[in-house]
Amino acid sequence: MKKLALVVALVAVASMTARAADAQIDFRNRNTGAVPPLDVPVLDATAGGAKVAGPDVVAQLFYSLQQNGTYVAVGGAPSAFRTGTGAGYWNPGADAARTLTGVNAGSDVWLIVKAWDLTKGTSMEAARDNLGRFGESAAFKVTTTVAPNPPAGLAGLTSFSVNVIPEPSTIALLGLGVAALFLRRRK
Repeated sequence: MKKLALVVALVAVASMTARAADAQIDFRNRNTGAVPPLDVPVLDATAGGAKVAGPDVVAQLFYSLQQNGTYVAVGGAPSAFRTGTGAGYWNPGADAARTLTGVNAGSDVWLIVKAWDLTKGTSMEAARDNLGRFGESAAFKVTTTVAPNPPAGLAGLTSFSVNVIPEPSTIALLGLGVAALFLRRRK
């Protein structure tokens, strides 16, 4: 009887430990083995909508417990984009699992992915301020998994583009050009 009580207690503790474990997310935007398969390339609006390619553009995962909450960067360095046939997809490295520290496995989290030109800054906001390419996915909700299940994938991620915000002087020149066309047309 004592052995049975001990086994039940150990199972209960193991179950609580598994639930209290940090959540993990599979940080890949292409995973043909997922159910449903995931194939969500990132596009480069500055290159006519071609897929983003090369190590100068990186992607990083951010999470929040609320859709409109404060998003926190998931640990690990940003992931560079692949080239050639892998263009449009970031390379998460040998282990695509990203840990959401302090988030219990099995919890719902809101995720966004930010991408930016690393040569223009170490964050998306810095790249934007330095007139580099940048972009951000729409927020999407994922339910994290409980071990020993594999990390939850990015189901709900939709394709997005990186772009450059033109300098104010460029916008002013465009406005002057449009005004000149209207004035010429009136004559």
